[in-house]
Parts: sequence; structure tokens; C-alpha cells
Amino acid sequence: MGPWWALWLILTLPQILESQTPTTPQGFPQLTNFESDQFQGEWFVLGLAGNTYKREHRSLLHPYITLFELKNNSHFRVTNSMTRGKRCDTWSYSLIPTTKPGQFTVENKGSRADKEDMQVIETDYIKFSLMLSLRQTSSQTITRVSLLGRNWRLSHQMIDKFICLTRTQNLTKNNFIFPDVTDWLPDPKLC
Repeated sequence: MGPWWALWLILTLPQILESQTPTTPQGFPQLTNFESDQFQGEWFVLGLAGNTYKREHRSLLHPYITLFELKNNSHFRVTNSMTRGKRCDTWSYSLIPTTKPGQFTVENKGSRADKEDMQVIETDYIKFSLMLSLRQTSSQTITRVSLLGRNWRLSHQMIDKFICLTRTQNLTKNNFIFPDVTDWLPDPKLC
């Protein structure tokens, strides 16, 4: 590695690393505080967008529920439950708060998962929430935007905000996945 390569690396590496953590996208208000106790509880995943999602993945997303449980008044235990036919798939992780309101680091116990940061971009705590996730793998940054709701119905304004947030992340309509909730009823005995 020559001296010019080393100089380039020294000058650009801090900028590259800094750009990996979520920052509030342009056009969205900066959260000045985050009410963890109001955010906890059950949320429905109404839409996802990500740079690894494609049109053919749409049939794989079934409606699912995310439960945010506040632990020790500081971090969240997040449990996801998705029904697939007659079986229930669940997965969970912890969100460890950072110094910025509404921003977390994902902790997967027992897993050597890649570094992932999540940020609540906007929420009213009672109807909707927009979340941005950035996960750094050895080869790429995986971007995911989630639209969460306290029930299955949202206004067009909330969906428009979701679309605007995805655009700030350079995602297109080909990167959107919405679960098909037609004829879907959660089976409390299953999950």
C-alpha cells in the first residue's frame, strides 16, 4: 500500500464510519426526547423497505406483530411473531439505548451478528412509528425502513411519510414490501 493510498484511507475512513450510524433524514424532525414507556407495547409491521428487498420477496412477508418490552427502564426486549400457515415463527433481540433520543444498538445474544443501529425517526406513540435500521456487514450496509402501527389501518399521511423516508435512503418502490392482510386474523393459540 503506497503513501497516497494510506493518506486517502486516513482522510476518508472517519467519514465512512460516521455515515454508518442512522442520522435524522432531511425533512424529518430531530427527536429531542424519547418516551420509552409510551413506545413499549404491541406494534403491527405495516410496511418494510430495504436495499436487500426485491419484488419477488413480497410473497414471503406475512403480517407480523412486534412487541417492545421495556426492561430495567432502559433497554427494550423486542419479540417478533409471524404466522406462516399453521406455524408461528418468532425471533427476538434487545435494543440498547445510545446517547441520542430514540437511537439504539441491536444486541443479539448468542449470535455473532453484524453491527446494527436502529433509530425511531418519528412516532406519535399511539398510532404510528417510522424506524430506520442500518446494519453493517463485511461487504455492505443493509438499510431497512419499518412502518409500524398500533392497529392495521393508517392514514395516507403516515404512508406518505414512510415513502418519503425510504426516498431519503435511496430506496425505490421495488424495495417496498407490504404484508397482505387480506383474510388475515391472528390466531392467539398459534403465537
